[in-house]
Amino acid sequence: MQRILLALALILLPTALLAQQDAPASASSTAANAPVPRPEVQLHTSQGDITLELFPDKSPKSVANFLQYVRDGFYDGTVFHRVIDGYLIQGGLYTRELTPKRTRAPVQAEADNGLSNLRGTIAVARGADPDSGTAQFFINLVDNRRLDYTSDQSGLTWGYTVFGKVIKGMDVVDKIAKLPTHPQGPFAGDVPKPLVVIESAKVIGEEAPAAAASAAEPAQAQSAAKKPAPTKPAAKKKS
Repeated sequence: MQRILLALALILLPTALLAQQDAPASASSTAANAPVPRPEVQLHTSQGDITLELFPDKSPKSVANFLQYVRDGFYDGTVFHRVIDGYLIQGGLYTRELTPKRTRAPVQAEADNGLSNLRGTIAVARGADPDSGTAQFFINLVDNRRLDYTSDQSGLTWGYTVFGKVIKGMDVVDKIAKLPTHPQGPFAGDVPKPLVVIESAKVIGEEAPAAAASAAEPAQAQSAAKKPAPTKPAAKKKS
């Protein structure tokens, strides 16, 4: 009987040890396969609130860039300066006086991430260079598939990087789109009347950044930034 019990013990002991060794690996594997959390940002505008869900799994550099501007308080007091009904609304760089703010270095384009400029998505505005996007963004009012990536042959074919979507407040976006527009400041047209101000932008679930941290970052940005070039997707062709 003792021999039988001893044999069983010798069989079960290695099995138990193997189970203990496998457990951490299994937990590690589960963590590695866990979905990337999708941050949410609320834009509190003079026309109402817009909530965005961001896609760090698809556009990590663009999301990190946008979140840094949000956390720095950069967007507070900027405006939606370009509104084209049936196309897009664009903002994130100009003050109420339509003066551009200084930005950080441009972010690398990620328009080849498989995402499309569909209604309600938010994308990086840029100039002719695909890698010239900084703080400006636009929200698509319709499916603008012609703004999607098709090839890396030129800035025209690179498209515009989608990095999130509106999950709440699309009615506010549509309301902004219906505002009358006129020439103002440096712009020949498409400026909404009244100006739509982003009064504050915050990452949902995060506390507002400390005043000292907010004050320090713009000083660093000013030393490294260049004068912003016009950044916008091409105007919609009129039929």
